[in-house]
Amino acid sequence: MVWASGWRLASAVSNAGGLGLIGSGSMYPDVLKEHIQKCKAATNKPFGVNLPIFCPSAKEHVETIMREKVPIVFTSAGNPSTYTKQLKDAGIKVVHVVSSSKFATKASEVGCDAIVAEGFEAGGHNGREETTTMVLVPLVCDAVSIPVIAAGGIATGRQMAAAFMLGAEGVQIGSRFVACIEASAHDNFKRAVINVKEGDTQLTLKQLTPVRLIKNKFYNQVQDAKNRCATIQELQQLLGHGRAKLGMFEGELNEGELEIGQVAAMLSHIPSAQEIVQNLWEDFSNILQQTPPI
Repeated sequence: MVWASGWRLASAVSNAGGLGLIGSGSMYPDVLKEHIQKCKAATNKPFGVNLPIFCPSAKEHVETIMREKVPIVFTSAGNPSTYTKQLKDAGIKVVHVVSSSKFATKASEVGCDAIVAEGFEAGGHNGREETTTMVLVPLVCDAVSIPVIAAGGIATGRQMAAAFMLGAEGVQIGSRFVACIEASAHDNFKRAVINVKEGDTQLTLKQLTPVRLIKNKFYNQVQDAKNRCATIQELQQLLGHGRAKLGMFEGELNEGELEIGQVAAMLSHIPSAQEIVQNLWEDFSNILQQTPPI
C-alpha cells in the first residue's frame, strides 16, 4: 500500500469499523510521524502501521511508532525477529505478513501476535513460491496456533467468507482500498486499477524482490530484460529509483511501476472507504446467514 495508504485512508477505514493501516514503506521518518499524528486527530479508533522491514528507514520508523504509541504494527518483507521483541516490549501488538507456512512458524516462534497469510494473487511485493491464498491459508492455520489473517485476492464479502471457511479469523485487503476516494494514489492510477481485466497483472522481478504489476511499458521492459537473461545489476538499473512513486503517486502509467493485485479485475468503480467496509460486512453477513450448518 505504498503511496496509497496515508492518514486519510487509514482513519477512514478505522472510522468505518475496520483497522486502518498507514503504509510506511514510502515515507521518511518525519512524514510517518506527521501521518500518525494526523490519523490520531481524525479517528478515536485503533489504527496501525505497516512496516516493511527492508525499508531503509525501518529503524527510525520503529522509534517513531513507539514514541507515538501506535497500538498495532504489521511487519512485512523481512525477518520478524528484527523488531518484534522491541515493539512488544513497548506494549505494541505485532502481526507479520508471510507467504509460506515455514515463515509463519518462524514468526510465531519469535512472539508475533498474529500472522497475515498472503497468497500470490496479492499486489505489490510477494513470495517467490507462488502459493495461492486458497492453499496458503489452511496450511498456515494448521502450522500455527496464533490467529491467522488471510490476504491476497480478497475484495468482497464472498471472498472474506471463503477465507473464514479456510480457518482465517480476519482478512487484510489492499487492492480494493487503492481504488477508493481516500487513497493517496494518483487518480490516473486509480482509474487504471478499475480498468484492469483478467490477466492484466503479473508477478515479476523474482531475481530482485517479487512484485505483482499491471502490464505496461515498464513491465514490458522488465520482461524483455529477463528474456535476454539480464543480470541482477541490469535489472536494478532498469528499476532505478522512484518507479513506484512515478506510477502510483504521480500517475505516469507508461514508465511507472504499477503495483496491484489480481482482484483488480473485479473492481469497477471508486467508492469511499466507508462504502467498501459497509458493503464487505453486509455481503459477508448475508453469506453466513445463507450457509447451512455443517
